[in-house]
Amino acid sequence: MVPEFGHFSLIMAFCLSLVLGTLPMAGASRGNRVWMNLARPLAAGVFVFLGVSLASLAYAFVTDDFSVRFVAQHSNSLLPARYKLTAVWGGHEGSFLLWTFMLAGWMLGVGLFSRALPQDFVARVLGVLGWLCAAYSLFMLATSNPFDRVVPLPPVDGADLNPALQDFG
Repeated sequence: MVPEFGHFSLIMAFCLSLVLGTLPMAGASRGNRVWMNLARPLAAGVFVFLGVSLASLAYAFVTDDFSVRFVAQHSNSLLPARYKLTAVWGGHEGSFLLWTFMLAGWMLGVGLFSRALPQDFVARVLGVLGWLCAAYSLFMLATSNPFDRVVPLPPVDGADLNPALQDFG
């Protein structure tokens, strides 16, 4: 159930990113302060939803939920917890989610520390970042979903951590 919650959070982040890319930009071009004022809360919402999505994926790794394809491909039940956490970004899907979350962190930073800048400028900057976040989220949802399930029968144990991330020294 937690991976579905993470998947839903990723969908919500995508939807909020679309709104963030559209309304504040339209507000800046039309001089509509109400639409421009939506930029900061929308950026915070995208950050929260992507954070929940990333935390849900980490939870799936720590609890050995091998019904999630990404977990089954990049972890196993004997892996220590610290390696399970690093396995979250050990493959394409997880690293893409982490990267998008970091982009949302920069959006949140712009929203929090740009009070002295003109409102239309902040709306445009956050709008462009919102479109980028929407594009990355859509790519994840369409082609690289970290929450895809293994159906009908999940494996008993996972493959293992990406060998490039292992250090036996």
